[in-house]
Amino acid sequence: MADHKLRVLVSCIFLAFFLLQCKFFVLAILDPIDFLALQSIRKALDDMPGSNFFASWDFTSDPCNFAGVYCDVDKVIALNLGDPRAGSPGLIGRLDPAIGKLSALTEFSVVPGRIIGSLPQSLSQLKDLRFLAVSRNFLSSGIPATLGMLRNLRTLDLSYNQLTGEIPNSIGTIPELANVILCHNRLSGWVPPFLSQSLTRLDLKHNDLTGSLGPSSLPPSLHYLSLSWNRLSGPVDRILNRLDQLNYLDLSMNQFSGGIPGRIFTFPITNLQLQRNLFTGPLQPPNQVTIETVDLSYNRLWGEISPMFSTVQNLYLNNNRFTGQVPGSFVDRLLAASIQILYLQHNYLTGIDINPAAQIPSSSSLCLQYNCMVSPVQTPCPLKAGKQKTRPAAQCNEWRG
Repeated sequence: MADHKLRVLVSCIFLAFFLLQCKFFVLAILDPIDFLALQSIRKALDDMPGSNFFASWDFTSDPCNFAGVYCDVDKVIALNLGDPRAGSPGLIGRLDPAIGKLSALTEFSVVPGRIIGSLPQSLSQLKDLRFLAVSRNFLSSGIPATLGMLRNLRTLDLSYNQLTGEIPNSIGTIPELANVILCHNRLSGWVPPFLSQSLTRLDLKHNDLTGSLGPSSLPPSLHYLSLSWNRLSGPVDRILNRLDQLNYLDLSMNQFSGGIPGRIFTFPITNLQLQRNLFTGPLQPPNQVTIETVDLSYNRLWGEISPMFSTVQNLYLNNNRFTGQVPGSFVDRLLAASIQILYLQHNYLTGIDINPAAQIPSSSSLCLQYNCMVSPVQTPCPLKAGKQKTRPAAQCNEWRG
């Protein structure tokens, strides 16, 4: 009798353990909708030669163990397609609209490769999506305006593709957007206002954007702003005065005009690129400039060069309309090798107080070519400076007049 009870007890224990395991197994099975969505995504993509990213995608096993798939219980919460290691071949194919069925997805990325076609409109169904990055592929067509429905999105990176059309206004309304990287595409139209007070990085360089920037179109939270290689125009002094947290600013290769506010030289910027625009007026920094690199070349700036710029390591003021003497503080710092690059060529400068026998340190570069003076020291200049050593007297007299 006792043995029978013991056998029953042991059987009950094993049964309970078996049921517990079954219950755990049932809970761990991927949601059928997510399962089918992953199948559709896989059918639209292939490994490029040399890539074996999809080798683990065997749908007779648990998809939550697939490379790049991350689950929370029975839902896919992150999908990172492709081998993320540097130099690894990417994927080829298209992004299937079934991506929009992964309702719990918070992160979606694709490594560089040869993904073609358009960005699926169905991405707008991913209400929890925080991170969307499909860069360095061959996406074409426009950016879906419906992406503005992703109200939890923090990062949008669609850089280095072939996207066309305008940047949808709806993107600028996403409330907590922190990073927008749309550089190296074929986008046109204007830069929409960005309302997020969390936006720290905005990179729109190398597109075909036009129009001007409204004085309140960008938030003061920005740390990184690059709009270079577009066709943007108009004044930027009012908007720049607000962006006092910037540590990188590149507005080069545009048609911006008006003055450059002196206050910008007090910002915590390490690299300031404003070259090849239509900026005018004198430059009046309120304090010694501590920015490491300042490039204001190829503009229409005039007046005397402020000695406040003598603390800049790499200073490009060439191809402007500066006049007067080069401040002595530049000479002192140049000879002390504190200035690495000082390009002042193609201006209307009339003198520099430097001993003709002075030895310019080998680590420093000075170019004074094509000004209204004969340089007391002969230094190598970049090829773009041309061969003519001084500006014609007629031009100098006309400018003084």
